[in-house]
Amino acid sequence: MSSYVPPHLRNSNSTTVATRTTVDNNNNNHHSLAFSSSNSISHSNASRRSSDAPPPSRIFAVPDTVFPSWQPSERVSRMNPLQIEEVRLRLNLDVTVESDSPAAPAPIESFTDMCLDPKIMKDIAYHDYTRPTSIQAQAMPIALSGRDLLGCAETGSGKTAAFTIPMIQHCLAQPPIRRGDGPLALVLAPTRELAQQIEKEVKAFSRSVESLKTAIVVGGSNIEKQRSELRAGVEVVVATPGRFIDHLQQGNTSLSRVSFFVLDEADRMLDMGFEPQIREVMRNLPEKHQTLLFSATMPVEIEALAKEYLSSPVQVKVGKVSSPTTNVSQTLVKVSENEKIDRLLDLLVEEASQAEKRGHPFPLTIVFVERKTRCDEVAEALVAQGLSAVSLHGGRSQGERETALHDFRSSSTNILVATDVASRGLDVTGVSHVINLDLPKTMEDYVHRIGRTGRAGTTGGSTSFYTDRDTFLVANIRKAIADAEAGNALSFATGKVARRKEKEAAAAQKENIALSRHFGIGATSINIEDKYKFMITASSNKGEGIADSAWDD
Repeated sequence: MSSYVPPHLRNSNSTTVATRTTVDNNNNNHHSLAFSSSNSISHSNASRRSSDAPPPSRIFAVPDTVFPSWQPSERVSRMNPLQIEEVRLRLNLDVTVESDSPAAPAPIESFTDMCLDPKIMKDIAYHDYTRPTSIQAQAMPIALSGRDLLGCAETGSGKTAAFTIPMIQHCLAQPPIRRGDGPLALVLAPTRELAQQIEKEVKAFSRSVESLKTAIVVGGSNIEKQRSELRAGVEVVVATPGRFIDHLQQGNTSLSRVSFFVLDEADRMLDMGFEPQIREVMRNLPEKHQTLLFSATMPVEIEALAKEYLSSPVQVKVGKVSSPTTNVSQTLVKVSENEKIDRLLDLLVEEASQAEKRGHPFPLTIVFVERKTRCDEVAEALVAQGLSAVSLHGGRSQGERETALHDFRSSSTNILVATDVASRGLDVTGVSHVINLDLPKTMEDYVHRIGRTGRAGTTGGSTSFYTDRDTFLVANIRKAIADAEAGNALSFATGKVARRKEKEAAAAQKENIALSRHFGIGATSINIEDKYKFMITASSNKGEGIADSAWDD
């Protein structure tokens, strides 16, 4: 197994580093794989590597990656361009390819027509999957055909299975993993909870594939156990970026055999500051690999990453990205700051009473708050009122977080009080109500929060308490609700640039209100159409693509 060389050691005078570049005739991108050619790396990294690590100079011959020829059923193969476009229109799919690239594979509305491995089909049937969701119908044929993919769909649309099933099919075609080999497939996710959820999905669709082993590599878990699993050899690794880089630096694993690479919730990872780690991994992947990048939003930073590291990707967008989902009923309630907890208790006690009268269990509810300390305070107040509640935030241990999620998923606890650690990627079946005790700072985060309910075609409700400080965001929410009800398609700008502009606009609005009050004019009305129209761009304009591109920075 070739040893990973951290960036800060690559140009060291005391280190001899060789680079190996492989060329794939079907891919014009060339990535250098750095590995040690002397024992000096071993000495400089001795403190990071346990005694049983393989010597850095020991390099195994890497088996050739297999990209099996895949074809859908004959029925799908016979579809003409007009029929393909009709299916995409029905599924609300927007598919684009680069001008000099082959056309994207047709969407497939039946798992049978995807011609998957019989073992995978057995597990799909076991879990009662009947028809692919929109993102699955289009993304899976693209992934199965070996193409790079840039996928964007609203939360709860089934993105995980869209890459998990093709990933398992890909792994089944590869030469067997040997002890000391790195994984065949690598999935990076922003949080421990999402990584655990993805690994659970991988296991669900590979329960009949005894040869496929997975490892989850996240912070807060036993690193010794992870090291042992990685060195023994696993086909699939699901990881958070920081911990995976730690294992690369320690020589516990390698990128040499990774031929299927997935970035899930890529926008969130960039938002959390993982861009250096992501780029480090992508720079060092073998030449022959395919990359699937999935995101609930598509800010300009993601487009730049895709342009740099993906090879002629097929872009798939489902529905209105970054707009509040239309199957969630949204209620806005103005309160003073010191009334919030009392109003929350009144609301939830009333819901408990109504559920009891009807003989129904209390509906699963997520309460979002701004700070970790507030999270525990609210959960304790709910429990004191006789309600079943538990808190989830970054200050709790991994074991506590797993227990809280397990209790909530199993409905032994009905109310989850959480910070934004639960706003993205967290998939809990049956959440019927999302309450924003504290509104987030941005429209993007609001969309992700309320997306915890109304998932996969179900309906749900959200209640948001707001104060005067939330005026700007509330105006955006009201505008989005009105447009959705009117059937107008729109997307909100997302990403770091969007947040900077949004903060500037919110600050300007507060200043205007303060000036108006100072001069006795009264609070000014907010006209989103005119004053903040840069915040919104029509998603039907395919020439623009993503909302961020409407801004000239």
